[in-house]
Amino acid sequence: MIIKSVELETVCGITSTLPENTKPEFAFAGKSNVGKSSLINALMNRKSFARTSSQPGKTQTINFYNINDAFYYVDLPGYGYAKVALEVKAKWGKMIENYLHKSPMLQCVFLLIDIRHEPSVNDKTMYDWIVYQGYQPVIIATKLDKLKRSQVQKAIKQVRTGLGIGSDVTVIPFSAETKQGRDEIWELISDYANSLDKE
Repeated sequence: MIIKSVELETVCGITSTLPENTKPEFAFAGKSNVGKSSLINALMNRKSFARTSSQPGKTQTINFYNINDAFYYVDLPGYGYAKVALEVKAKWGKMIENYLHKSPMLQCVFLLIDIRHEPSVNDKTMYDWIVYQGYQPVIIATKLDKLKRSQVQKAIKQVRTGLGIGSDVTVIPFSAETKQGRDEIWELISDYANSLDKE
């Protein structure tokens, strides 16, 4: 995919009204330190457009990135960060739920899971929540470069087992360092966008 233009078009906080977009949206969810900003930067073909931070839990808004004036990447707040007050976590949860429930242009939700670890309770809850809202998440297993090649298949199996998913659910191993997996994600996004054009 050739990325010609990227613009951070809308930032929604807890009290904001969601934008009434007319272009397809692709949302990215994951716990706070899973590498979400790094993935989005890789998919935008930019080094640091989406803010990365050594402090997990920095994304406290829903950020809408207009890509090629054709579709949106939607960066959802990270979950599961212990230092955030329960009240704030609850508000973030409500904000994400509101978005998943109400956005008519949302085509696909990508759920990021750290390939090195068994999915957490929060990961499983988020997966089930996305399914409950009517979407079949695509799982992106991040930090692939941290594993030896011989460990990858076992790690993917651990992700599938931890989330309770079968072979019908897509799992894409991804590395922000090597960009492995990026083309597969782009292809999925293109397929969704093209199928909409044909309707």
